[in-house]
Amino acid sequence: MQSDKNLQCSVRLDMLHHLLPQIRQLAQTVPVEVIDHEGGSFFIVSPDLLTTTRLSLAVNPLAVNLLSDQVASIQADSIQTVPQLTDNLMEQERLRVERGEFAQASWHILRNRLDRHILPAWGHLTAQQLNRENIGLLVQRLTAAKVSATTFSQYMVIARKLLLLAKQLGWIDQVPDLPKILVAHKPRSTFSLPEYRSLLRTAKRLTLAQVEAPPMKTSDGQRQRFWVTQRYRTLPWDMYALMIFMVNGFIRPSDIKTLRHRHVQVVRGEHNYLRLNLPETKKHDKPIVTLQPAVRIYKFLVNKRQQADACKPDDWIFLPKETDREHALGMFNFWLKWILRESGLPLTDNHAQVRTLYCLRHTCITFRLLYGQGIDMLTLARNARTSVDMIEKFYANTLTGEMNIAMLQSRRSSKKSR
Repeated sequence: MQSDKNLQCSVRLDMLHHLLPQIRQLAQTVPVEVIDHEGGSFFIVSPDLLTTTRLSLAVNPLAVNLLSDQVASIQADSIQTVPQLTDNLMEQERLRVERGEFAQASWHILRNRLDRHILPAWGHLTAQQLNRENIGLLVQRLTAAKVSATTFSQYMVIARKLLLLAKQLGWIDQVPDLPKILVAHKPRSTFSLPEYRSLLRTAKRLTLAQVEAPPMKTSDGQRQRFWVTQRYRTLPWDMYALMIFMVNGFIRPSDIKTLRHRHVQVVRGEHNYLRLNLPETKKHDKPIVTLQPAVRIYKFLVNKRQQADACKPDDWIFLPKETDREHALGMFNFWLKWILRESGLPLTDNHAQVRTLYCLRHTCITFRLLYGQGIDMLTLARNARTSVDMIEKFYANTLTGEMNIAMLQSRRSSKKSR
């Protein structure tokens, strides 16, 4: 059987069930070619055409073209592509942000990761093509980019979210297996007690002597450099106070940007401490209680702020005159690097991890594990606004029996019978 190819129409096998009404109409006048994914094809022909020995060429070409365009339009609308799937995922997660179930920052990270690696690897595919072979495209891309095992694992979490959503929408019948990534948890970078003392001594010396810092923030990576303004060329007392506050206050560096005097309540009694009612961070909204040294350093700052009329409830505690809070955080990181160099301490730890302000929080938690008497993991985790799992993976795994030899060798006192 022969036919004029200009009058033919073709359709993909996986779209056949979506287009049956249009195909029935087309097949009355021309054969409809059905193409499968392996390149093979077959034709759908109406009984009337099948009984003729030769197909009539008197079909109106305009009618066939119109019908073909209609099928193509329906076919395009019916295809469920990965970009459509990612848009659905972003909208689903946006609603979670509105409900307070997902952090806004995490939503932005999701968008960045979709654009950075997932869409370049999968953007040309339909949801039905997300099979083992095409999942390998993403794995190959992440491997070539040399992402860390932790980042690799996080990308696989996003990939699984996409696949589960595709199944939920009825775009795929089953979720294919994803590769399992072995993540080696590196201990968090901390300062030892001698290093911490050295940092405080150096910060105090630089502040009292009003030594000027380098005019530019230097970087070994790809981040843009920025000039240090004259008012920040000398070290303020804020940096010295911040180091003590963080090592005794369990806060994250991001809390520095938002911490105001109205968030702080001084509690005095059998134990003196600060109660920090900070905004929610990482789905944790319970107050943080500090150690006693944080009370002394806070009162020290309050006295200085009162002299400068910067101790109102809505004033920030650290660098209150700096309205750009991201810049304030950047300056503290810059000053820490400067103090490390002046102290003769390395900028990286024994695991080649760069030392940042986060090390002060890590030091706070580690010191509690080392020097806190009988402290339990759950209490520590809740007060630090983290989980017991995080404490065990990233902090407790650095401890050895020798570090707490006194506790190991201690004995319970026996009660004397009367």
